[in-house]
Amino acid sequence: MDSAFLLIVAIVGVALIFDFINGFHDAANSIATIVSTRVLTPRWAVIWAAFFNFIAFLVFDVHVAGTIGKGIIDPRIVDPAVIMGALSGAIVWNLITWWYGLPSSSSHALVGGLIGAGVTKSGAGILGWPKISQTGIFIVVSPLLGMLLGGLFLVLIAWLLRRKTPGKVDHWFRRLQFVSASLFSLGHGGNDAQKTMGIIAVLLFSQGYLGDKFHVPLWIVLVCHVAMGLGTLAGGWRIVKTMGMRLTKLKPFGGFCAETAGATMLFFATRFGIPVSTTHTITGAIVGVGAVNKAGSVRWGVAGRIVWAWVLTIPASAAIAALTYGVLRLLGMGAGR
Repeated sequence: MDSAFLLIVAIVGVALIFDFINGFHDAANSIATIVSTRVLTPRWAVIWAAFFNFIAFLVFDVHVAGTIGKGIIDPRIVDPAVIMGALSGAIVWNLITWWYGLPSSSSHALVGGLIGAGVTKSGAGILGWPKISQTGIFIVVSPLLGMLLGGLFLVLIAWLLRRKTPGKVDHWFRRLQFVSASLFSLGHGGNDAQKTMGIIAVLLFSQGYLGDKFHVPLWIVLVCHVAMGLGTLAGGWRIVKTMGMRLTKLKPFGGFCAETAGATMLFFATRFGIPVSTTHTITGAIVGVGAVNKAGSVRWGVAGRIVWAWVLTIPASAAIAALTYGVLRLLGMGAGR
């Protein structure tokens, strides 16, 4: 077994660590509302979310993996150093934002990492501007649509149930939140696990292990979903606290509306291969529900800190990736194509 192959295996392992951290970091997206409404305890909530994260491969095609694998940078310039730089940028930024309890985007951290490492190697000409522009637009669109849908669902369902007693509504939606949380976790697994699939597939493709045509083998799909599910099981309680308790206070009815709005957005984006942020989407949905209930109930200062983390994610992860790539090239990793 030669050293080049062992290096590829090691980088695939790092990619799966990123996928685990993605699940760990973004567990809050899937469970914050169902925990904050006390429908499930944190332990059972992460088990519930991890299960639906895993089975998402049965529902979604790998369009998002294709975007990450060949849409952000030219796959012809990919080498082990580029992938390690991209993963390092994403992992370091995820850990920084996790430490400070900020629900940033693992998806955009990975996109930023690819941009930083790719441009450092070959210049801006290797960037896939159509997919980068689409991703950038959805940094704004996904939370705004999440907010709009969350508020709309709340108003519509409240009107339909206007003659029901609050106790009966609460009783129903404690059960319906199991459905909405499942759908959101399914969408999270479908969109987010595919980013790591794309990274692993483009690495193997660039080194000649996948033949002449880029594709995502089933074994990559399965191991990425397992890694993300295990990360979700590990939880990310600092961010759960921010998302589920500090941003606004939700009841089961509001939690159902926020999760359903977020799931709708994720299903749409995954269908069309758009790597959106589950964090942005659910944050927007929670804010939309909270604002419709009572604008003053949303802690806008906390929301502002979250937005700053969103703005900084791509440039910060790109800078870390560029630095890592430079160090790796000095150490002799990578090929100068």
